[in-house]
Amino acid sequence: MATPAHAPTSRLRAWMLEGLSDMAGHQQGPHAKPEPAHKGQRWWRVMCLTGVDYFSTLGYQPGIAALAAGLLSPVATIVLVIVTLAGALPVYRRVAEESPRGEGSIAMLERLLSFWKGKLFVLTLLGFAATDFLITITLSAADASTHLVENPHLTDALHDKQMLITLLLVALLGAVFLKGFLEAIGVAVVLVGIYLTLNVVVVVVGLWHVATAAHVVTDWTNALTTEHGNVIAMVGVALLVFPKLALGLSGFETGVAVMPHVEGDPDDTEEKPTGRIRGTQKLLTTAAVIMSVFLIATSFITTVLIPEKEFESGGRANGRALAYLAHEYLGNIFGTVYDVSTIAILWFAGASAMAGLLNLMPRYLPRYGMAPHWARAVRPMVIVFTLVAFLVTWIFDADVDAQGGAYATGVLVLISSAAIAVTIAARKAGQHNWTIAFAVISAIFLYTTVVNVIERPDGVKIGACFIAGIILISLLSRLARAFELRVTSVTMDNMAERFVRDVASRRIRFIANEPDNRDIAEYRDKIEQIRHDNDVPAQEDFVFVEVTVLDPSEFEARLDVHGEVLHGRYRVLTLESSSIPNALAALLLHVRNTTGCTPHIYFEWTEGNPFANFLRFFLFGQGEVAPVTREVLREAEPDRARRPRVHVG
Repeated sequence: MATPAHAPTSRLRAWMLEGLSDMAGHQQGPHAKPEPAHKGQRWWRVMCLTGVDYFSTLGYQPGIAALAAGLLSPVATIVLVIVTLAGALPVYRRVAEESPRGEGSIAMLERLLSFWKGKLFVLTLLGFAATDFLITITLSAADASTHLVENPHLTDALHDKQMLITLLLVALLGAVFLKGFLEAIGVAVVLVGIYLTLNVVVVVVGLWHVATAAHVVTDWTNALTTEHGNVIAMVGVALLVFPKLALGLSGFETGVAVMPHVEGDPDDTEEKPTGRIRGTQKLLTTAAVIMSVFLIATSFITTVLIPEKEFESGGRANGRALAYLAHEYLGNIFGTVYDVSTIAILWFAGASAMAGLLNLMPRYLPRYGMAPHWARAVRPMVIVFTLVAFLVTWIFDADVDAQGGAYATGVLVLISSAAIAVTIAARKAGQHNWTIAFAVISAIFLYTTVVNVIERPDGVKIGACFIAGIILISLLSRLARAFELRVTSVTMDNMAERFVRDVASRRIRFIANEPDNRDIAEYRDKIEQIRHDNDVPAQEDFVFVEVTVLDPSEFEARLDVHGEVLHGRYRVLTLESSSIPNALAALLLHVRNTTGCTPHIYFEWTEGNPFANFLRFFLFGQGEVAPVTREVLREAEPDRARRPRVHVG
C-alpha cells in the first residue's frame, strides 16, 4: 500500500526538480537532466526579450516624470537621456565585456573581495537585485491592471478589482515558468514589435496635434518661464528632480543577465566569446537609443497635451499617460488595442525580470552553501519568487506610484555598483582616461542613489528587508548544511596514490595533523602520542594528513591531494580546502572507494569550549575537527559497516 502513496510524491518531486533552468549558462545541479546544447539568437531578437522590461516602462514613465517634474518633465527627461547614453550605456557595454556569461557587475565585484566580507557584500547586492527584479514583476503587473481597470469599456465593472487582477497576473506569470520557459524570445519579438509600432502611432498623432494647435507649446513655454525664470534655473531644477526619473534607467541589468542567449561567432570560445560580447553591446546600444527617442517624444506630448490634474492619483492619466492620449485622440477602439498591447508587454516584463532572478540567484546562493540544493532548480524558485511577489503586491496595495521608490532604489544601486566595478576594471587595465570617465559616472550615480534614498526612504527600507531576508535565510541554510559533504571531486597526484596503495596492503591509518614547524620532532612526537592514546601497536605505520584552510567562506570546491616525504621517513598528504573536517571526510571516502578498504583516521581532542569550537568551524573551517569529521561521514555514508573509522584520543 505504500507504493501508490509514494509514487505521486516521487513524480511531483521529479517534476519540481526537473532541470536547473531554461536559461542558458546555468550550472547544473544534482537532480538536473542534461541540457541540450544552447543555440544563440540574433542580438536584435534577444533585445526584444530584455526590451519587454525596458520598453514597457513607457507605460508609466511619462506619468511618473510628469508627477515628479511637472512642466519641466521634457527637460528632466533630456537629462535622463544624457545620463543614459553617456553614463549607463558605456558602463554596461564594459560590464558585457568583463562578464560575458550573464553574471553582471556582481561577479566583477565578487572577484575583488574574498572571505566572508566578499560573501556578505554579494548578498547585499543580491538583495538590491531582488528588489529590482521583484518590484519589476509587481509594479509591471500593477500597471497592467491599471490599464485594464481604467479602460472606458471596463472601468465600471473592474474599478475595485485592481488588487485581484494584479495578483492573477503575477500568478499567471508564475504558471508560465512552472510550465516551462525555454523559448520566450519569439513571444517577446511579437510583443515588442506591436507595442513600439502602436507607440509610434501615438507619438506621431500627438506631435501632429501639437503642431496644429501651436498655442499648447506657447502656453507651456510661458508657464515654464513664469515658474522658473530662465533656462539655467530650469536645468538646475531638472537636475534636482532627475533621481525621481531613475525608473527610465531600468533594463540594463536585465540586458546583461540575458547575455548568454546572444548568438556568438562560430569561433567563439567560453573563455573569449567575442561575438557574443559584440552582439550584446549592439543590443544595449540599440535599446538605449530607441528608448531615448521615445522618452523625449512621449514626455513632451504628454506634458503639453494632458491636463496636469489628470496625472495625479485618481486621474485618468495616472500610470497610463500614453493610453490616455490613445483614447483621447485615436478613439476608444484604438485605445483599447493600445491597452491590450500595454497590458501584454507589462505582464511579460515580469517574465524578463523573473528570468533575471533565475539567472542570478542560483549562480551564487547554492555555491555559497546559502541555499538548499533545490534552489538550483527552476520550479521551486519560481514558487518562492511568486509568493514573495504576492506579498509585495499586498503590501503596496498594487499601487504603481507607491512602488516607484523601491524600484528606483534597486535600479540605481545596481547601476552604481556596475559603474564602480568598471572603474576598478579600467584602473587595473591601466586605462587612465576610461578610469576618470567611469569615476565621474560612478559619482553621478552615487549622488542620484543617495538623493533617491533621502527623498524616498521606503525604497531602501524594502531593499533592506530583502537583504535581511536573504542574509538570514542564507546563514540558516549554511548552518543546516554545515555537516554536508561538499567536496565536488577528489584528485590525487602520483605520490599520494603511491602512499595509499602501499598502506592499503596492510591497514590504512591516517593521522590528522595541524602543521606547525613541520620539523622531525613534530612528526615523531605526534606518532608517539597517537600510539599511546589509542594503544596502537608499534609496528603499525601511518600517513599524515594536513589540511590548509584557504577561504573558509567558500562552500563547494574540488580537492587536490599532494603527497610528499618529509625528513626522509614521514609520508604526508597535503590538502587545501575551505573546511578541514569536510576535506578529511572526502579524502577518507575517496580512499575507501578506490581501494575497497576501510581507512582509519586518528585525532586529538580539541581543547576549549565546544560551542566556541563549533563557531570556529562554521565561520573559519576549523575548530572541533574530530566530531565534525565523524558527523560529515555519518551523513555521507549511512551504512555504518562501510563508514571510515574515526579515532579520538
